[in-house]
Formats: sequence, structure tokens, C-alpha cells
Amino acid sequence: MIASLNGSLLVKSPGTVVVDVGGVGYEVFISSRTYDALPDNGQVCFLFIQTVVRADAISLFGFSKKEEKELFLLLITVSGIGPKLALTILSGIGVEEFCQAVMTKDLTRLTTFPGIGKKTAQRLCVELAEKVEGLSGYDTDVLTFSRVPDTQAVNALGDAVSALINLGYSQATAWQVLRTVEKQLADSTDPPPVEELVRRALRLLAAR
Repeated sequence: MIASLNGSLLVKSPGTVVVDVGGVGYEVFISSRTYDALPDNGQVCFLFIQTVVRADAISLFGFSKKEEKELFLLLITVSGIGPKLALTILSGIGVEEFCQAVMTKDLTRLTTFPGIGKKTAQRLCVELAEKVEGLSGYDTDVLTFSRVPDTQAVNALGDAVSALINLGYSQATAWQVLRTVEKQLADSTDPPPVEELVRRALRLLAAR
């Protein structure tokens, strides 16, 4: 069982990376937050790894932080949450913020992720409320706008992700580019509207 990888970053893209360890390239699925934390191609990187074995495939899921891997393991214990959906959740929310959302039963925040409806959000709260209290080393890199009490910020983020997906972009790419947009607008006192988030995201995507 592979628990970690330390090697040269061959390929880096939203959602997946390839790490060269001793001449062997390992494809690893990642969240957009882990993507943001990785160095440039050709540099040495370290990832915590969770190996998921299924009848038709052996998949590696990588994390830049131990706490992110711990939360991933908790998420996939919940009925209806598979590894890919767990990564989608981790792409859109930090560890600390997720723990707060679960413990306060913030269904509005939890249902912003594609694939998470009200019933699944309720299961997350019921099944993980006590377990997330044990997570240490919370991620302090939480989204600036999600600290705004108004649900407008939360809904704007979810709608912007959905808009980009409808335009043909993958979930991983949508989350990654919106994370960049949020960093650009970190000093904003008011959450930007959906149209502004999407406009800035498309501008960044076009410049790639």
C-alpha cells in the first residue's frame, strides 16, 4: 500500500499530477487546494497518498497536508460519497471550514458542491459531526468570502462553479481557477456577484 510519494513532478494539471519516483511515473488524483500547494513541473514534491483498490482499478489520491487526507478518509465512509466526490468537496472548502459547517449543520454551505444534495449534506452532519472534532492542524487557508455571514457569498461560489461546468470545464478546473479569482479579490469587503466571478475566471482560463 502506497502511503506517500516523494519525487519529481512531471505533469501538473487541475485534478491530476504525475510524480516520477525512481523512474516510475505515478498518476495521482488531487484537489484544487493541493494543486495550489504544488511546485512547478520538474521540481521535487511530496504528497500524502491514499491508495483506493477496486475490482477494476487501483487509484492514488494525493494530499499536500495530512489533515486533508484525514478528512478525505472520513468523507468516503459516508454513504454516497466516493473518492472523486470527496476530492470535489476538498477542492471547494478548507478542512477547518468543513468541520465548522458540519458541526453547525450548515446545509447551505454543504450543498454548494456538485453532487451534494440536502439528504447527503444531512448525512454528512449526522455521521461526521463527532468525528471531525478529532481532526488536528486545521487548514487556515479558508475562503475570504465564506466568512461573510450572508449566504450570498456561498451561493455565488456554487453558481460560478456550475456555470463553468456548463461551459464545458471540468470540476477540478472550475474550482482551481475560482480559487485564484478569490485570492485576487481577497481584500473585497463585499462578496462579488456570480457574473464577476465567472468573468474573471474565463479571463484567466483564456490566458493559459
